[in-house]
Amino acid sequence: MTSTASSTDTRQGQGVEDQRPSWQQRLRRFGYTAPPRSDVRERLVPAYTEPSPRLWAAIGLRREAAERLVRWSAWGGPLLVTLIAGVMRFWNLGSPKAVIFDETYYAKDAWALIHRGYEVNWAKNANELILQNGGNVKIPTEAAYVVHPPVGKYVIGLGEWMFGFTPFGWRFMTALLGTLSVLMLCRIGRRIFRSTFLGCLAGALMAVDGLHFVMSRTALLDQVLMFFVLAAFGALLIDRDKARERLAAALPPDADGLVRPDARIAEETLLGRRSWRLAAGLLLGLAIGTKWNGLYFLVAFGLLTVLWDVGSRRVAGARRPHLAVLKHDVGWAFLSTVPVAIATYIVSWTGWFLSGTDGKGGYYRDWATADGRTSDWSWLFPDWWRSLWHYETQVYDFHVGLHSPHTYQSNPWSWIVTGRPVSYFYESPLPGKDGCPTDAGEKCAREVLALGTPLLWWAAAFAVLYVLWRWLFRRDWRAGAIACGVVAGYLPWFLYQERTIFFFYAVVFLPFLCLAVAMMIGAILGPPGSTERRRVIGAATAGVLVLLIAWNFIYFWPIYTGEAIPIDSWRSRMWLDTWV
Repeated sequence: MTSTASSTDTRQGQGVEDQRPSWQQRLRRFGYTAPPRSDVRERLVPAYTEPSPRLWAAIGLRREAAERLVRWSAWGGPLLVTLIAGVMRFWNLGSPKAVIFDETYYAKDAWALIHRGYEVNWAKNANELILQNGGNVKIPTEAAYVVHPPVGKYVIGLGEWMFGFTPFGWRFMTALLGTLSVLMLCRIGRRIFRSTFLGCLAGALMAVDGLHFVMSRTALLDQVLMFFVLAAFGALLIDRDKARERLAAALPPDADGLVRPDARIAEETLLGRRSWRLAAGLLLGLAIGTKWNGLYFLVAFGLLTVLWDVGSRRVAGARRPHLAVLKHDVGWAFLSTVPVAIATYIVSWTGWFLSGTDGKGGYYRDWATADGRTSDWSWLFPDWWRSLWHYETQVYDFHVGLHSPHTYQSNPWSWIVTGRPVSYFYESPLPGKDGCPTDAGEKCAREVLALGTPLLWWAAAFAVLYVLWRWLFRRDWRAGAIACGVVAGYLPWFLYQERTIFFFYAVVFLPFLCLAVAMMIGAILGPPGSTERRRVIGAATAGVLVLLIAWNFIYFWPIYTGEAIPIDSWRSRMWLDTWV
């Protein structure tokens, strides 16, 4: 009995070892130690990192209190960052009390859309009348030719409907979406990095970015586009995690209780309903319905979610993951995004569809029954579809042929280093007027400059290189996801370098730049298991960088908010000649 028990104990102790390749067993005599067996479940669904127990001990927290703090911080941290961002964005939102830059188009188009269902031509002095009369102006009926879909203008119009046809009203929704996008980025960063700290850092970086701040306080479409794109990315991240959870749940544990790869299960398991991917399709349709460059994100994110499925099935043990994804996932991925996005886009034109076809409705609404009545396709497609298609082709021709020079146009090569920001508003008040100090000596400057926080963007230029290195040479899926967002939002503009384009278009990929900087700062802090000295040096370096970025935002605050400052103070903030 004793020998049997002894032999059983020996076999149990050698069970793991006997499963290793023979070359590993032979190398043990030379000091080789095989890595511990890993649980595939941990690779499919990694745990969120928690601060070291030494931190809790250093600040005198008990274990129970520390655990409650960790649970609270998952939402408490992002909400705190969001609160700070919201206070900054809503503070004195109605200033300047003026129609600044392209608000002259979108604020009025939004007001017309929610009242007429289509955009109209306004009188040349409409801006002055709106500001003088508190928005109490008669809305024209003559349809206007516009070159952007209606979703973003409906969003702006929602703020006008709630708070009136005033600067605060038409800026309210962009400020709200800008604030909510900070919350989303905190949670998205937490999910990507499995770290509440790095997630909150990414959101905080965007909260103190000048371009995001100015766009949040201006009624332009690009901030709305950014919100929908970021929300779609977040929905796909949740879908990725839930699909991997289903795969992990389907894999059976072995005799030791560890989950092992299984080729058959990994290749044949159906991942069930993908509600979050449907939500992403809806959000991408809203993005395209705001500005057409949302199409690039539809393509990029569609490929990304399929590649994520390939990686998930490979980790689960699939020998032919591409074939398995082609068989089970690609079709549903397409149906969940592309048709949903297209249907959403078409529905967004409902106000235009419902307008009159007697020449008193939306622009080109009567084209099919007037100029297009002899079309060869009239027997196949309904009039509303042919009129919309004609309108869209005219808009496309406008966009690709837009070469009218503009003072603040810029080449996309200069965007990443903030080479040519856009001035939305500028005044030169005399001393004692419009906030200009009486002792200024000469005229002051009031400007709203769409300028990204320079130190953040310059750090992002290096962070993008780091992310590309992590993706190309370390096959880090997180780096690939971040790079995908930058590529979809940035690279397409290089196809139109001769077109009239502006730096503020870059706000759509700004969240991914902030994620890249947060990832780079995480690397500066040091990997798990780093020495105390390495941690201290990394924390000091990262802390200095973050504080410099925050200081940089505070320094440029006056030219983000239109605050009147002495002209010398304004000149001292024009670091580059191209900013003037």
